[in-house]
Amino acid sequence: MEVIEVLHMNGGNGDISYANNSLVPQKVILMTRPITEAAISDLYCSLIPKSICIADLGCSSGPNTFLAVSGLIKTVDKKRKIFGHKSPEYQIYLNDLPSNDFNTIFKSVPPFQEKLKMQMESGFGPCFFAGVPGSFYRRLFPTKQGRSEKFIFGGAEVPELEEINKGNIYMASSSPSSVIRAYVNKNSRFLWWGEVCKQ
Repeated sequence: MEVIEVLHMNGGNGDISYANNSLVPQKVILMTRPITEAAISDLYCSLIPKSICIADLGCSSGPNTFLAVSGLIKTVDKKRKIFGHKSPEYQIYLNDLPSNDFNTIFKSVPPFQEKLKMQMESGFGPCFFAGVPGSFYRRLFPTKQGRSEKFIFGGAEVPELEEINKGNIYMASSSPSSVIRAYVNKNSRFLWWGEVCKQ
């Protein structure tokens, strides 16, 4: 059985669930927020799209599920108000492994949408959500989706390794340099920016 078939966060809301043990990922999201907000702001200002697609790869199930997404939406909303533009529609794709607790995620979408509407002023565009189960080490999205959208995403891949990446399921500081080079060589063509949907 492949690692991607069995590796997942603990679902639900119990003591050992990801929902109750997600402080470190939350800190990482908050630490990188200025970088992601600057990037989405620049992208929005250069394109002024009518529709924006956001894919959260590895969204898990818990309090962090909507943390990054809400930050991006709020950034775009601030910029569109400055320009006096109508709010774009948002298409949010939540991705994780099929074993992720998508039921808990989908149950939390309506409360999240209501909270977001309350935080935003009038004129906020609609948000559409979709679950995309699967490994982001493989292709998740079509090259073209409809006539007006494009995803530039080919997926990342786990390289064949000559040396064993002992004790790790990802690149780590303890990984041999040959493992790190293998990941970089295999996936450099997949470094991407999901293109904002143009209409």
